[in-house]
Amino acid sequence: MTTPLTLDDLTAAGAHRRGHFRLSSGLHSGDYLQCALFLADPRRAERAGRLLAAAVSRLEVEPELIVSPALGGLIIGHETARTLELPFIFTERQEGNMTLRRGFAVRSGQRAVVVEDVVTTGKSTREVIEVLEKAGARVIALASIVNRSGSENPFDNLPYAALLTVSFPTWDPAQCPLCAEGRPIEKPGSRPVSL
Repeated sequence: MTTPLTLDDLTAAGAHRRGHFRLSSGLHSGDYLQCALFLADPRRAERAGRLLAAAVSRLEVEPELIVSPALGGLIIGHETARTLELPFIFTERQEGNMTLRRGFAVRSGQRAVVVEDVVTTGKSTREVIEVLEKAGARVIALASIVNRSGSENPFDNLPYAALLTVSFPTWDPAQCPLCAEGRPIEKPGSRPVSL
């Protein structure tokens, strides 16, 4: 059996940082998770994919397809799909809107699981769900490496699995104590933030 993923694993890989960050959601936090740094090592990516595939299998949903948003979900989505021996496609942001990557399509009623790296507000995941449903697929479950949403299941009506749940405080910019201290802020991540 593979050992579970821990925050120490992410920290050792440089994927958990402390400081003052503006997240893709627009919220501020003293902690940032950049799973791409953890997944940059193919052995760690394969391990995480096996773990997430096992978590998806425990949901007993029988997917036909794994879908991830670019860029954050690409590696973990691919590794999860590889372990489950399922096709993998991804979405991307074009002109501010989430869309299926050029050349990818889904079948009407095709059962899809959306795989992400980190879920904070779930905005990217919900955008992927919307794209898939408009294209005719049926999203049957969701999974991520890390759940930092503050909720056991931020997607209420759909099964959800995460390898690691963390509780890092986030703040609206107007109430951010790090801003009040005058600490410089960083904006990591791949999705632009509307201010």
